[in-house]
Amino acid sequence: MQHIDVTDGLESSLVMLGHKLLGVTVVRDYGADVPRIDAYAGELNQAWINLIDNAVDAMDGAGTLRLATRADGDAVVVEIGDTGPGMSPQVLARAFEAFYTTKDVGKGTGLGLDIARRIVVERHGGTIGIESQPGDTVLRIRLPNQGAMAEPAS
Repeated sequence: MQHIDVTDGLESSLVMLGHKLLGVTVVRDYGADVPRIDAYAGELNQAWINLIDNAVDAMDGAGTLRLATRADGDAVVVEIGDTGPGMSPQVLARAFEAFYTTKDVGKGTGLGLDIARRIVVERHGGTIGIESQPGDTVLRIRLPNQGAMAEPAS
């Protein structure tokens, strides 16, 4: 458990996935008042990588990836959005199921969203949800600021 700035993790995830971001416009909307939180940094980075990777895959390598952070009461909210085709209600209903994937055989394991959900919900006591329509899918992660000092991230 470390006292972290979620923005740092998002930025390092972008670096890790840099080879996939050619042709993708990255829009950052990081709140200036977002506090640091106590979290398992490596695990959250795994969640960010899975979520960003899925967003880029959904856009087929071309579109706009939006990363946003904001303070919301006693929590930090992270949003990862894409301009891909969106998810049908049937896909949304099963999105967090282990081994469920809409990707072609050999392209995905169906574990990315399940792992991200476990990290956010089970390891950090947060929530994760999806809002989707054609051209605008947003994954919204809410992480509690578990008694950490409410100091703005630098």
